[in-house]
Amino acid sequence: MNAVLAVKQYVSKMIEDSGPGMKVLLMDRETPGAVSMVYTQSEILQKEVYLFERIDSPGREPMKHLKAVCFLRPTKENVDYLIQELRRPKYSIYYIYFSNVISKSDIKALAEADEQEVVAEIQEFYGDYIAVNPHVFSLNLLGCCQGRNWDPAQLSRTTQGLTALLLSLKKCPMIRYQLSSEPAKRLAECVKQVITKEYELFDFRRTEVPPLLLILDRSDDAITPLLNQWTYQAMVHELLGINNNRVDLSRVPGISKDLREVVLSAENDEFYANNMYLNFAEIGSNIKNLMEDFQKRKPKEQQKLESIADMKAFVENYPQFKKMSGTVSKHVTVVGELSRLVGERNLLEVSEVEQELACHNDHSSALQNVRRLLQNPKVTELDAARLVMLYALHYERHSSNSLPGLMADLKNRGVSERYRKLVSAVVEYGGKRVRGSDLFSPKDAVAITKQFLKGLKGVENVYTQHQPLLQETLDQLIKGKLKDSQYPYLGPNALRDRPQDIIVFIIGGATYEEALTVYNLNRTNPGVRVVLGGTTIHNTRSFLEEVTASGFCGRSTESSHAALRPSSRR
Repeated sequence: MNAVLAVKQYVSKMIEDSGPGMKVLLMDRETPGAVSMVYTQSEILQKEVYLFERIDSPGREPMKHLKAVCFLRPTKENVDYLIQELRRPKYSIYYIYFSNVISKSDIKALAEADEQEVVAEIQEFYGDYIAVNPHVFSLNLLGCCQGRNWDPAQLSRTTQGLTALLLSLKKCPMIRYQLSSEPAKRLAECVKQVITKEYELFDFRRTEVPPLLLILDRSDDAITPLLNQWTYQAMVHELLGINNNRVDLSRVPGISKDLREVVLSAENDEFYANNMYLNFAEIGSNIKNLMEDFQKRKPKEQQKLESIADMKAFVENYPQFKKMSGTVSKHVTVVGELSRLVGERNLLEVSEVEQELACHNDHSSALQNVRRLLQNPKVTELDAARLVMLYALHYERHSSNSLPGLMADLKNRGVSERYRKLVSAVVEYGGKRVRGSDLFSPKDAVAITKQFLKGLKGVENVYTQHQPLLQETLDQLIKGKLKDSQYPYLGPNALRDRPQDIIVFIIGGATYEEALTVYNLNRTNPGVRVVLGGTTIHNTRSFLEEVTASGFCGRSTESSHAALRPSSRR
């Protein structure tokens, strides 16, 4: 189960099926994202694709010497563009690939438009999602629900993305969903409808244990996307933002022109692949080793080129040297900027208190620490608000709840009303009344012992104590102990055996901390394969946008204590 490989094989097959000769890759608004995650431009150039065009861009030049490889989502808009294209073809021959199921009536309309008989083939290649890592995928959708109900357009797009993933991985799963979430049930039903309707497509070779699709809701764990992160990939997304593997460094002080935007892709960057799940401290020493290795190679490259053999060796090694030089400067810049932000925003201290709020139950100590940090001028507006949000979520029903006082502290230190309103909005979105599970207290003696032992491990991991709720959910699922009463099956059947192939999908977005959880579960449970997907991949900023876009606006701060009595669920 490898999402990156699945999409990569589709793209390779598209280009290879069109045969030798110069090609143009014709895409729409969304498909370039899916392609760029699995192929670099230089890799595609090697396959004789010399031009990348958008089907909706006006005034494209006719180039009859090129073959067109079209990779498009099967939307009405794209079909209309394609009909216009085929009536007046700009290229010699068309190979058309839709990223999802296309209706027979659309195929008929395209056939009627193809009067000049330029279409060589039409196929469905199910690359209708963004393959982030081999075990992580996203749909890049923000604000998928309105209140507690789906936005209809987003539900349709999510259903398409999720069924495309299942088709690309060749899985026809049994479906379980989070009972406390209406959107989870609705999505489960929609996916099931597609599987039933397109039963021929889903007729894969039966495995002994059927695969399982588990649909969850972000509102069950609003803590995870609010925490600062300390592993490389998660930290880059939290502090700088990753968008389709691209990181915008244009705001970095004194940045050179060629590093204003960098690509971080585990497929093409060995250092990133080896370090993306490591802690920040380890990355610092690994980057030092990378630099030293680079320095060792450097003098050799600059030796005198006295013979033809010297020159030949230099030319042969130069591309690797150049690539390594690019890798070094990229990661030194990224890690340097992360380090600067950690110091400037006092993040070590902030993160320690966040972890205390997320993992411990000592109210007076937590309150004291939050108050202390709210007085610290180095703590940014976002970090101040985030601390109060974590406090509000954890101690929502606590007898000594001091949220009104903390809200006053936020106001006094000049935190904008937008952030102050978001405190009650986050509680409305993911507070106790909404959650189907208990986020904060260990469930049984084993869990309490685990937490105690974790506490004994000491300071080395004070910043990474938190485990997402997903960790526990998947742990229970793999052991066959996940309660049917909380996560029912859709339909009459249930798995008799422990699941082996699991696809988890989080409505409202997943996080890189959860991606790390899944990576570790895959590593430590031989025979179990888990793929994690979400409507998007969140950092704190995008999660707060999600909350706002879902219609949770929060109350004005004057009535902030009302946030402790959220309105009823639906």
